[in-house]
Amino acid sequence: MPTLHVLRVFVNEDGEWGNALGVFLDGDRIPAEERQLLAAELGFSETVFVDDRASGSLRIHTPQVELAFAGHPTVGTAWLLAHEGFPVKTLRPPAGAVGVRLAGEETHVTARPEWAPPFEFRQLDTPAELGRIDAASIGANTYAWTWIDEAAGTLRARSFAPEVGIAEDEATGSAAIGLCALLGRPLVIHQGHGSVLRCRPLADGLVELGGVSRLVETRG
Repeated sequence: MPTLHVLRVFVNEDGEWGNALGVFLDGDRIPAEERQLLAAELGFSETVFVDDRASGSLRIHTPQVELAFAGHPTVGTAWLLAHEGFPVKTLRPPAGAVGVRLAGEETHVTARPEWAPPFEFRQLDTPAELGRIDAASIGANTYAWTWIDEAAGTLRARSFAPEVGIAEDEATGSAAIGLCALLGRPLVIHQGHGSVLRCRPLADGLVELGGVSRLVETRG
């Protein structure tokens, strides 16, 4: 079995929280028909199989389905490739070419909002109201959010993705990209227990998403 790298993506300034991610940098050694079962067994919200390091070709699986694109898997994989000595300027999930920019500790990717799984964006009035949402009551992919400081562009969010087998996600880059495009302004998103995502709209409908990743362990 190839080595599994376990990361946390979108950690806060203390290196805590973030969303767990499994990455196989030698994913081409795992047959395509075995990947979905392996992703389900690992249980991460997403697992990445890198098919070619040089070109950035990769596939992304949740425990239930394959995704054409996802935010925290592309941010985390771009960081890991650079960390392991294989920096790339582009990643290539099935959805299309994803630009990569490294800036200090942060890794940024550029993608189109329409590549993400569909989310209902639900604005709430207060953080207390946001905190009262019961994940079990959510029937469709929902990104609920409320302003912390509207003028500064900071907000709190929770993400529920039952349609792809994720009851509640700690940090959801694809939903952050969609919300950034919807609001049309740079955002700092504090999601889940303490994850931090940064995004900004670019030209031609693109959105840049970034944050800090950490390697937790390797297996195999």
